[in-house]
Order: sequence, then C-alpha cells, then structure tokens
Amino acid sequence: MADYDAIVLGAGAAGLMCAATAGQRGKRVLLVDHADAVGKKILISGGGRCNFTNIHTAADRYLSANPHFAKSALGRYTASDFIGLVDRYGIAWHEKTLGQLFCDGSAKQIVAMLEEECAKGGVTLALGQSIADVDHGDGLYRVTIGGTVYRAPALVLATGGPSIPKMGATGFAYDVARHFGLSIVQPRPALVPFTLGPEEALFQSLAGVSADVEVRWDKTRFREAALFTHRGLSGPAMLQISSYWQHRTPIQVDFLPDKAADWLLAEKRERPRVMLRKVVAQALTERLADTLLERIGVQGEMGNLSDKALRQVAARLSDWPFAPSGTEGYMKAEVTVGGIATAGLSSRTMEAAKVPGLYAIGEAVDVTGWLGGYNFQWAWASGWAAGQAI
Repeated sequence: MADYDAIVLGAGAAGLMCAATAGQRGKRVLLVDHADAVGKKILISGGGRCNFTNIHTAADRYLSANPHFAKSALGRYTASDFIGLVDRYGIAWHEKTLGQLFCDGSAKQIVAMLEEECAKGGVTLALGQSIADVDHGDGLYRVTIGGTVYRAPALVLATGGPSIPKMGATGFAYDVARHFGLSIVQPRPALVPFTLGPEEALFQSLAGVSADVEVRWDKTRFREAALFTHRGLSGPAMLQISSYWQHRTPIQVDFLPDKAADWLLAEKRERPRVMLRKVVAQALTERLADTLLERIGVQGEMGNLSDKALRQVAARLSDWPFAPSGTEGYMKAEVTVGGIATAGLSSRTMEAAKVPGLYAIGEAVDVTGWLGGYNFQWAWASGWAAGQAI
C-alpha cells in the first residue's frame, strides 16, 4: 500500500496541470498513465508545435449540455495566465490566425515545462502500467496498479475521451465515472473530417484543393479554409462545423463569401465575351470552378447567358449543400463532444457533487472547445481548478 493526498489518472494536458498545481500546494500527488511517457497527445498537436491556447477564449467557444459550466474555470485561469507560465520558461511563441498561439520551436517544450512544474511539486509518476482496479471505501480511493494498491482521499479523472485511439485513447474515464454513479452525455467524434457518399463522387477529383469558405449548419457558421480529400471534406472550416453537425443533415457552403449576390451580372456587363468558366475560375481555382460548374450544368460566354441563369449560378455557389455520409470517426477526430455530465460536477472545483473527492477534468468532461487552442485552455483551466481544490 502507498498513500497520497490525490491520485490523478491521465498524464495529458489536464492531468499534468492538475498534478503540478496540487503538488506545488504541498499535496502528495501520484500521476498515473498507461503510456510510457507524459503528454503524448500534446506532442502531436499543432503539427508538432502545440497550439497551446487561444487569446479569444470565452465560454461561448465551447460546446456543452450546460453552456455556462466552463465560465468559472476559464475565468479563474485564463489564456494570459498560461502565457505567463510559458514566458517564465523562456519558450518563444507566435500568434497565427484567429488568436491561435503556437510554440516557435516544438511541442516538446510545453511537455518539458509541465514535467518541470510537476517536479517542483514533488509529483510521483507511475507510467507505462495499466490500472487493474479503481474502488472506494472508508473515505479513500484505491487504485491498483501492477500489484500495488495506492490510496488517496481524492481521485481525478483526466484520461480524456476516445479520440485518436492510436495514441492510446479510450473511454476509461467514462467507465470509472459510471462506476461511481455519474452520468455520461453520449460521446461522439468532434473536430473531424466529413465523408461524402457515392452521389458526391464528382468531388473526389478535387482531393488536395482548398478554398476559403463560410460553412453553415443550422445557425452556426465558420469562415475558414476547407479542403477536399479523397474521402470527403476537411480543413479548419469543416472540422469546426463537424462538432455541431448531426447525422443525416446537410451543411451549406458559401464558396464566395466576399462576393455580392449580383457579382456575375456585373462581370457580364464588364466582360460579355469572357467564358463563365474563366470568371468563376479567377474567383476560385480552375479545378474547383470546373467541378462546380459541371454539377450546376451552366456554361458559355457571359453575354450569352441570361441574368436569371447567372443569378442562379451565383446563388448556388454561395449556398452549396453537401450531405455528409458521416465522419472519419474517432481515428481522425481531434477531440470528443460529450463525456462526463457537467450537471453532476461543481463548476468551481470540478468535484462530483454526490461523490466527495472524485474530480473530472479536461476532455473527459462534457466541455468541448473550437479548433485553435481552446481545448488546451480548457485542460489548463479545469486542471488548475481541481488542483486548487484537492
């Protein structure tokens, strides 16, 4: 037997932050992971440069059954707080588009920083070993690893969701949560590419072509790049809308979000002898223009086409429906929507209301951020909140 003040299951972003925070408050913390090293998902993020936060972080950039749940933690540990930590370690960073912050160097720097923060807190690591059992009695949680039983009055679930199983991701946190009577909001893949069915096979020829679009589903819309793939649709715009999308519903794509509704009529007056294909290709790309116009079925010189036909072409290009057949699933999903229900957790401490000493943080919880550093900020903020409370 070995006794601690807290046992944190999962040495990803949230677990590392929680363990370091609690350890530096003088708590004896055991950080457990079945992987042989900490922060494996951090290392592959942002193309290896780790999009570690977003300066525009706010609760309305997150999906949850309770849209207000994330406010407390995000308000108490902000993007500026994490930037301050990064700066103290001398890690150079830069802002990309839309408030996304990346390391100039490597994601390894963020992992090394978090490891050092854990070391400062005297955190004990138990890596590369599977958890045989988790139980509770007499006010203590018991975690059995490799024949040894570890005990603590606090247990933190930080093992994430099932996205990217090749990195070792599982639904383990949900199983433990259910064991202790917590509810689960049905999980599904998020920030994930779409697949298109056989009726959209025409677009397979566009694999590798990207365009700046506005994509819309219901009342949610994103203006970013879309990418055609051999299986369907990807790129930031599609990954963003995938988190909101529901099966068997269409998404609408505006391929020309900066064009006025009657832009083709203006082009017709200025260049009546030019082919429609050339005009649209100049606004998009030749391959994309050819494919879209082939599907619309309108061709010819601008001057020979009626205003009505041109209006219809412009309308179709600005509101193009795609009916995804599905997504590429957890294998390609960056995160998971759903998870441990927030209704059973304290928004201030992340502790389960009816199970004293049990905490849930990070992606394991039903809080999912937009693409662009938002999920990391939730990991830091929720991990810090629990680390302060243990």
